[in-house]
Amino acid sequence: MSWQVIDRTESPEDLGPGLSAAAAEKIRTFFDRYPTKRAALLPALHIAQDEVGYVSLQVMRDIAELLELPPSAVMDVTTFYTHFWTHPKGEKVVMLCRSLSCELLGARKLKDAVCDKLGIGEHETTEDGRYSLMTEECLAGCDHAPCLMINEKMHKRVSPEDVGRILDDPDNDKLDVPRSDLFDAPAK
Repeated sequence: MSWQVIDRTESPEDLGPGLSAAAAEKIRTFFDRYPTKRAALLPALHIAQDEVGYVSLQVMRDIAELLELPPSAVMDVTTFYTHFWTHPKGEKVVMLCRSLSCELLGARKLKDAVCDKLGIGEHETTEDGRYSLMTEECLAGCDHAPCLMINEKMHKRVSPEDVGRILDDPDNDKLDVPRSDLFDAPAK
């Protein structure tokens, strides 16, 4: 028996959007921080996802070229981490914690309430493109379980009854404190 050959030729539409020159330049600023270009892969993927909204096949190719890696290495890392999306996601991502602390304090009922309110399942996006849903192993809020994050804002001790109020709040993803300069380093 022989292996069947699969034609992997993609059209430009299938590849999705690529990196902008500004994003590529921002990725290059990480080269001096690490001993190898490969070590800058995770920050590069975060930068790309922040810009494009997800990590498209073209973005993976662009990052591979920039970091002098095979595209398969970039795809391996992208698909390993649940934080990276390989398809368009909503403008707000609801991340539900599934750690033991949250599970013991009602995370499953919380997930059911979020799914019911949004009408979607895990790694799906609402029809209006407003919300996407995912679970993470731990959001590091065990002392405030059960918790969820909307983009980068943590919501603590959330009950199923709180879900409607939280999701209806237009500022449910606004941080109360500024981000650090580590990721968004000031220009030199």
